[in-house]
Amino acid sequence: MRRQALLPAGLAAALALVLATGPALADSGSGQSMTHINTAPGLASTLEAAGVVLYARGGATSGVMGDSIAVPDGQVVFHIPVTGTTPNVKHQGSTMVLFNTNGDRQVELRNPVIDLRAGVVKASVGDADRAITVMRIPNAKKLKPTVKDGVTTISGARLVLAPGVGAVVESGLGLPAGSLPDGSLFATADVMLQARA
Repeated sequence: MRRQALLPAGLAAALALVLATGPALADSGSGQSMTHINTAPGLASTLEAAGVVLYARGGATSGVMGDSIAVPDGQVVFHIPVTGTTPNVKHQGSTMVLFNTNGDRQVELRNPVIDLRAGVVKASVGDADRAITVMRIPNAKKLKPTVKDGVTTISGARLVLAPGVGAVVESGLGLPAGSLPDGSLFATADVMLQARA
């Protein structure tokens, strides 16, 4: 069974990308600044086969790309509003949830923050108040922002599980050890920031 990075920390990674563009970016403008995270192809169907579903809560929303998450390359997409960009891309009030329907267990990644300069995504996991590094962005230094019509976009951030995070998620969801190996790809992320008014 193919397993890839599970954590919604991928969201935070996308946020980190935005940080590299600096304070000239707006928290929101005429439109809403957003981070879009697409799970790696096949991740959603692999997780679903194990009884795990992915969804968003709070200000974030999620949906299915394509016909179904059950198809081999099915994907879940998360749309997460950006609530701050100084100094990092913040998503206060948004939560990515991994829920195991077989055991009524879940792991939440709350209030993700992307720090592109450091190449990490941090989030509070479960009931913990302190944010920890949940994802790494191995291609962070290669990402280049583009600006068009007042929107700064950073595309293609690769979000991989940070060391030790896979084991925490496996334990929280009741999955077999090794299901979520460190460094496995969870998603790609794009951050779109509206210019200041």
